[in-house]
Amino acid sequence: MARHCTECGFVNDGGANYCQRCGALLARGESAGGAASTENGESITATYRIDEETGELVPLEIGEVTAHGPALVIRAGGGRVGESFAIDGERMCIGRRPDCEVFLDDITVSRDHALLIRRGDQWYLDDCGSLNGTYVNRSRIESHRLEEGDEVQIGKYKLTYHAR
Repeated sequence: MARHCTECGFVNDGGANYCQRCGALLARGESAGGAASTENGESITATYRIDEETGELVPLEIGEVTAHGPALVIRAGGGRVGESFAIDGERMCIGRRPDCEVFLDDITVSRDHALLIRRGDQWYLDDCGSLNGTYVNRSRIESHRLEEGDEVQIGKYKLTYHAR
């Protein structure tokens, strides 16, 4: 069975332990979406949040993250795989500025890279004229209505959109 690299997306041979393109370790028991599978074949997503007081990682179930609305979960990039961002309010900034709601600290990310905007009862991702572009499901976008499971790529980060 072919295995997708969570760092670069390359499709590797099923027996490979390392990506043939970028050399990243291919984790066992993971599927193309970055979610592990249970013995029953059900997909689960490992995620966490950072405790604001202690800075420690607090493990969460994806249902806890999306209990009050949609969320973005980092799937690859920057050593932050599994970090989640609950999406709330009317708009959220994604970028390299430390005060962005979704702060992605890497030179490949523009200071104000993209915006998550609520339009009616849907969430849209709008690129803010970033140099490297914003991608959803590997297609460069200007504006895109997000749906469950969409893969968002901003710089070297790949995030998955999870609806409630």
